[in-house]
Amino acid sequence: MSEYIEWGALLNIVIFGVIIGAGLPMVYAVGVRALDASAKATGSSATVRKVGAYASFGVVVAAIVFAIGFIIAGGH
Repeated sequence: MSEYIEWGALLNIVIFGVIIGAGLPMVYAVGVRALDASAKATGSSATVRKVGAYASFGVVVAAIVFAIGFIIAGGH
């Protein structure tokens, strides 16, 4: 049965799926949390938290745009 399964490829898919499947939602959640905390904070702390939140959202959007471009290009 192992001649039909490429274990290295399967491991790559599982690792990539865990990173994207859990990592991107975590980055988004950190951004939402930072944005909420910035509403309660004052001064430069609020600014730093807003910048961090928008950077987190930017990472998520960039990953989505990259994935769509990868799929459009043929996915190879």
